[in-house]
Amino acid sequence: MHLLLVILLFLESQFCVQSSDSNSPAGDNLATNGLPFPWSKVRLPNYIVPVHYHLLIHPNLTTLKFSGSVKIEIDVKNNTNWVVLHSKNLKIFTATVLDEHEAHLSDKVLSVLEYPAHEQIAIFSPKILTSGEKYFLYLEFGAPLSDGFYGFYKSTYKTKAGETRVLASTHFEPTSARMALPCFDEPIFKANYTVRIRRGPSHIALSNMPLEQTVEIGNGLFEDHFEVSVKMSSYLLAFIVCDFRSVSGMTATGINISIYAVPEKWHQTHYALEAALRLLEFYEQYFNILYPLPKMDLIAIPDFQSGAMENWGLTTYRETSLLYDPDISSASDKLWVTLVIGHELAHQWFGNLVTMEWWNDIWLNEGFARYMEFVSLEAVYPELKVEDHFLDTCFGAIGRDSLNSSRPISSLAENPTQIKEMFDTVSYDKGACILHMLRNFLTNEGFQSGIIRYLRRFRYSNARNEDLWDSLIKHQNKNSHSLFILSHIDLKKMMSTWTLQKGIPLVTVRRQGRRLYVGQERFLKIVLPNDPSWNSLQEGYLWHIPLTYKTSHSEHEVKHLLTTKSDVLTLDEEVDWVKLNTDMNGYYIVHYDEEGWNCLTELLRVNHTALSFKDRASLIHNAFQLVTISQLTGKTGNSILATLDLIGYLKSETHNVPLLQGLGYLQSFYKLIEKRHIADVTHNLKTYILQYFRDVIDKQTWSDDGTVSDRRLREEVLSLACDFNYPPCLEKAKQLFNSWVDSNGTVSLPTDVSETVYMVGAQDDSGWAYLLEKYGVSMCETEKSKFLSALASSKDSKKLSRLLQLGMGGTVIKTQNLPSLIYMVARNPVGHFLAWDFVKKHWNELVEKFPLGSFGIRSIIVGTVTQFSSTEELREVEVFFKSITEQVSQLRVIQVATENLEKNIMWLKRNLETMRTWLQYENKLKLLLKEQCF
Repeated sequence: MHLLLVILLFLESQFCVQSSDSNSPAGDNLATNGLPFPWSKVRLPNYIVPVHYHLLIHPNLTTLKFSGSVKIEIDVKNNTNWVVLHSKNLKIFTATVLDEHEAHLSDKVLSVLEYPAHEQIAIFSPKILTSGEKYFLYLEFGAPLSDGFYGFYKSTYKTKAGETRVLASTHFEPTSARMALPCFDEPIFKANYTVRIRRGPSHIALSNMPLEQTVEIGNGLFEDHFEVSVKMSSYLLAFIVCDFRSVSGMTATGINISIYAVPEKWHQTHYALEAALRLLEFYEQYFNILYPLPKMDLIAIPDFQSGAMENWGLTTYRETSLLYDPDISSASDKLWVTLVIGHELAHQWFGNLVTMEWWNDIWLNEGFARYMEFVSLEAVYPELKVEDHFLDTCFGAIGRDSLNSSRPISSLAENPTQIKEMFDTVSYDKGACILHMLRNFLTNEGFQSGIIRYLRRFRYSNARNEDLWDSLIKHQNKNSHSLFILSHIDLKKMMSTWTLQKGIPLVTVRRQGRRLYVGQERFLKIVLPNDPSWNSLQEGYLWHIPLTYKTSHSEHEVKHLLTTKSDVLTLDEEVDWVKLNTDMNGYYIVHYDEEGWNCLTELLRVNHTALSFKDRASLIHNAFQLVTISQLTGKTGNSILATLDLIGYLKSETHNVPLLQGLGYLQSFYKLIEKRHIADVTHNLKTYILQYFRDVIDKQTWSDDGTVSDRRLREEVLSLACDFNYPPCLEKAKQLFNSWVDSNGTVSLPTDVSETVYMVGAQDDSGWAYLLEKYGVSMCETEKSKFLSALASSKDSKKLSRLLQLGMGGTVIKTQNLPSLIYMVARNPVGHFLAWDFVKKHWNELVEKFPLGSFGIRSIIVGTVTQFSSTEELREVEVFFKSITEQVSQLRVIQVATENLEKNIMWLKRNLETMRTWLQYENKLKLLLKEQCF
């Protein structure tokens, strides 16, 4: 066999004409059999393009293996003897090349070279493949069903009777279709798919397209034939064999929508059907393009690593992201399910119909889908108040983007690990926030018409950043109300400053009379302006910033495009105050001079409703962000004190968003200080928060009454109050928990406070044991997630260790929940060292369960490391990651986590003593006032 391959390689050197970007085989570029592999690049050659896949797949749910065959029609662009494509962990049994009449080009079995480092295989054709001719590549293959969450993998669930059942499901994004079939596994290689699936009589098969026919083939097997798919990328292909039940409905335009789930969870599918019907109809109208498939299936998979996946026509979900039980699920659960459905349905246009050319622009998929979640819910479910949630999305993006470890939205990504890391806060949340800024800049109508043009122009094909900007500017109406009618070059240049460079701008404002002196610089949390490296980190950073502002004398916002390091704006008249970044529509932080902050602080104190709730929340957010770099001073002359002075008005705040913003920062400070065991500051800060927000806490009812926004406030406030051991909260929670236990779980708890009740109950041995028992038998994943959170709040380290071991075992606590469990334990003051030690001890096992670059491993690293706040802990973290440098050298998340730890150290160094003194004074003052009242 080796001699034959040597001969074939000699023939290839004589007769093969490869594309101009092909590399000669490198000396170390060897296939598994020791022979030179004919291609040296990570990305496939472009001289062979797939046109149509004819796939037969047969998963055996007893042996937990699958076999299959694929016949790929290929289009040859340049003469060649080699076909190079992707394959990972597959056993290739047969490989052959057929001509357009499906006759064999060779009467000999073709050998397959494998190059696992690039997850590629190569097939040599003794007869040259001629440019312009049609050929077919036929392969037979097999493999075990994957144990993880990628490729074609097995999933299990337990019935109420305790029986374990098995299903097989796919998850291919970004680079795992190659684990299920040999294929051209890059987004640019779009093709049609004809799928056939073999199964037993007790199962059903699902794929992207509707079922065309079922054929009985003997031996108790059936073969389901599905309609030919639309042209799509390999990562969107999907197929599932299971025994689920479904509920279905029809949209106004005749699209059949079905929700699938484990049979005993069928009753939890009805809300998802209602949401999917309404949201799909909205998208068809908004994009002015009909959904191009006859059906849309949404299926809840019991084992699923991420939130959901947008496979065209067969979207897959974690159960907590699709199933909703009105008797158990909270208002936050309902919002989450609706957001995820809105996200995946948006992908049917952004990502599926039009796909990014390469993974460096994955934000064109994910940023748009994240933003359309909010656009769609605001239109279809206004009662969910999704605009409140969008501010948090942008605040979270800013937190990530203000670290030097951030990256441009469009970044280099070549290998699978780098590609997986692209699915992060920058692609999703920052992508969504700059789209929101752009929409506000161009007007709603201009933005909508531009993206319709983009979708129409590139449907069933691929696009890049500049294609989007071109489509948007060409559809700007000259009669638009936008103050900016830009040329193509202007818009492209403007948006390149947001997508091709990392970071977030800090806009500085100084007012003198009617003049506003504005400037911009890069906002960084770690490096100080007097640090020697400051100038180098600032060098070259310039954004085109759509500034907006309101004043005490303006009813409408004013717009200005800041394209230089500094500029001067002239107001129409003298004003009392100026607030930049109206409603937080822009993606930047604003820093006023001392007078400017003092004016806004006073405005909040005397008439906070003069500003919108979004403006109030963004002021609080900006102020606390500036505390990190000690730039905010105000009349107190100190950064943290000026910020605490700013939020002093919150006693009279009635809107939940700014209230939770201020409370959230104080709570995060408390958690940071508590983990350092700084007893006096911990006690005094807790006392201050409980006293200051006592009226808000006391007026909360233990019910599910009120708007979604009210209910989310109740959930947060009562959780904090009980965590702080506020007696009235603890008493009520214990009463509800005992009633629930006495009824053996049959008494319904108010859904929004159930997790708080469970957390209080979990603090004694019997309550903890009961919750673990209920966790094992519950048939509702949202309920189980609340049980798990409560179990992880225990102050008993032995119980926390037991939970981590159960998570590693994967039976009682599913492996998919291990990353979130590790984070839950790590944020517990008793558990943060415990969780870190667990991660270090089990690192190799964790990497086997969650590949490098995956959401799971990133969540584990960030969730543990960012709980630390001392130089000793920083050194320990650095030593550990240095010990596994060879394994994690490519991971950007290591630097992200480490920088967050450094930020914690810096915050305590700058602010701890000031807070200690301030809290002592505030609490003594409140005690004195209380004594005077009596």
